[in-house]
Amino acid sequence: MEMFHNSQQIECRNPQGAVTTGQEIVLKVFIRGHASQVTLRYWNGEEMLISMKHMGKGEYKAKIKAPDKPCLVWYDFKALNERGHWIYYGNANDKLGGVGVHYQDPPPAYQITVYDPKFNPPEYLREGIMYQIFPDRFYRSKMPVSERKDRIIHTNWNEPPFITADERSGDNWALDFFGGDLEGIRQKLPYLKDLGITVLYLNPIFKARTNHRYDTGDYMTVDPLLGTEEDLSRLCADAKEMGIRILLDGVFSHTGEDSLYFNRYNNYSSLGAYQSKRSPYFSWYKFRKFPDDYACWWGIPTLPELNKDDKSYREFMLGKDGVAAHWIKAGTHGWRLDVADELTMEFLRELRKTTTKQNPNSVLLGEVWEDASNKMAYGQMRSYVLGDTLDSVMNYPLREALIRFLTHEISAAQVIRQIRSLQENYPVPFFYSLMNLLGSHDRARLINILGRQDYSNLPNAQRRGLLMDKQIKDLAKERLIKMLTIIVSMPGMPSMYYGDEVGMEGAADPFCRGTFPWGQEDTEMLKAVKALFKLRKDRPVLTRGYFDLACEGEDTLCIHRYAKDGKDVFGKPLKDEPYTVRVTRDPNRL
Repeated sequence: MEMFHNSQQIECRNPQGAVTTGQEIVLKVFIRGHASQVTLRYWNGEEMLISMKHMGKGEYKAKIKAPDKPCLVWYDFKALNERGHWIYYGNANDKLGGVGVHYQDPPPAYQITVYDPKFNPPEYLREGIMYQIFPDRFYRSKMPVSERKDRIIHTNWNEPPFITADERSGDNWALDFFGGDLEGIRQKLPYLKDLGITVLYLNPIFKARTNHRYDTGDYMTVDPLLGTEEDLSRLCADAKEMGIRILLDGVFSHTGEDSLYFNRYNNYSSLGAYQSKRSPYFSWYKFRKFPDDYACWWGIPTLPELNKDDKSYREFMLGKDGVAAHWIKAGTHGWRLDVADELTMEFLRELRKTTTKQNPNSVLLGEVWEDASNKMAYGQMRSYVLGDTLDSVMNYPLREALIRFLTHEISAAQVIRQIRSLQENYPVPFFYSLMNLLGSHDRARLINILGRQDYSNLPNAQRRGLLMDKQIKDLAKERLIKMLTIIVSMPGMPSMYYGDEVGMEGAADPFCRGTFPWGQEDTEMLKAVKALFKLRKDRPVLTRGYFDLACEGEDTLCIHRYAKDGKDVFGKPLKDEPYTVRVTRDPNRL
C-alpha cells in the first residue's frame, strides 16, 4: 500500500497555506492498494480522529474547520493495510511540508497556521525598501567629544575598527568610536532617497557604554555622541518628508551593567540593582547570589538579563508614558526587536497594543532566525505570525538558502523547498511583509561571505584590515547582485545593510561594522543596486502580485510574479504586466 499527500498542492489541501479563523479546509490523501480504514489525525491541544470518506479511485477526503482563535493545528494520516497493520503518513523528515513520507509509527505532522483575518501589516513594509545603519559608522557631521576616559575616538574615519577584549567573557568591549551621528544621517537623507530607500532601520541609539549600544545605559536618552532627542525628531520629520520611515532597535531583553538601572560602576546618579537590594530596579534582574552572580544574556556579564515578568519593568517599558510609547511620539514608526524570542509572548502582545495605540501604522519587526511560525524557544513553541505579536521578522532562512545556493552548497530545488515551506506556514500578509535581508551587523560582510573570504579561520586580531583579491571580489560582487535580483523579485521588503551597495568588505564583528567609504564607493556596483531598487519601485507586481517559482536544473532559479483577473494577492486592482526572472549561478565553485 502506498499513500500520497502533498500539502503544497491544492488537490491535496484546499485552501493552500495559512488560513483564517473558522475557515473550512479540505484534506485528501491518495492510496494505491487496499486500505480497509483511513483516518485523519488532527489536533490543536486535543486529538481528533476523523474517518476519511472514500471518493473512489484511491481518493480519501475529510473536511475540518479551523479553530475560532488564531493558533497552529496539526494533521497526519494512518491507514489499515491488508495485513491489518497501521501505516502512518506525515510530514517529510525535514518538516518543510510538501510530499510526505511513510512511517511505521506516528509521524511528524503537517502544520496549518490559523491567523486573525484582521491581521494586515502596514503597506509600507511590503511595498518598501529598507536600509540598516550602524549609527557610529555611517556619517559624522562633526568630530565627537566624549567625557569618558575609557573610550577611543578615531580621528581617521577610514581606518578599521579596533578590538579590545573583555577578559571576563572574551567579548569585544567595543569602546572605539568614529563619531557617526544622527545629524550625519539626516544630512545623507538625499543619498538614501536617491537609492530608493523608504524604511530606515537604526541599530541602537540610546545612551550606552559601547559603540554598538546593545548594552543600554538609559532607554530614555539618546546617546550624547549621536545627538539629542531633538536631533532624532528632526531626522524623523525630514525623513518623513522624503517618504522614509524610521524604525529603532529595541533591546528589551537585557541592559548594560554600566546603566542607570544596574549601575555596576557608579557612573549614574541612580541607586542601581547591583548597588543595593533597595534599588527600585532590583526586581528587574535575577540575582543568584547578590551582587556578582546574576542572570545575563548568553553568559556575558556586561549584559545583565531583564526580568520581563516584573511589574515595574513592564510598566516602564509598556506603560502610557513608557519607553515604547515615548519614542513613537518622538516620530519613529516602530521597533525592530532584538532577540525577539527572548521576550515573552504576553510582553509582545502588550508591546503591540502600546505601539499601535500611539500610531496605528507602527510596526514590530522581530529578530527570529528560524521559521517564525513554529519557533522553539526555552522549551515552548511560539508562533509570531498569528496577528497578535509581530508584523514581520528578519528572513534569515531565505538569506541562508540564497547564500548557500550562490556558493554551490545547495541546488535551486533546495532553495525552492525552503521558500515554499515559509510560504506555506506564513499568512499571506506576513509573507509579503518579511524583512528580506542581505547583510547584517551580526555577520561578516555579505561580499566576504559570497566570496568565501570571511577569514573565520584566522584569529580575530589578524582579520583587521584584510581585503579580498580583486578576482575573488569581482566574483563576489556578481553573486551579490544576483542575490539582490532574487530578493527584489520576491514578496517581502528588500533590506540593504549600509555599505553593501558600494562593495564594503569586512570579517565578522567588529569588522563588518566599518565606516561607510564616502568618496571611495564602487560606483558600478551602486548603479546596479539602484537599478534593481528602481525596478522594484516601478513594478507593483513585484510587491503585491502572486508569486511562483521553479528551477531549471541545479543552477537556475526562476521567479514569476503576476496578477489574477487584474487583482493582486490582497484582492486589490493591479495594473502591471507579469514579471519573470531567471537567475543562474556562476560556474565557479570557489
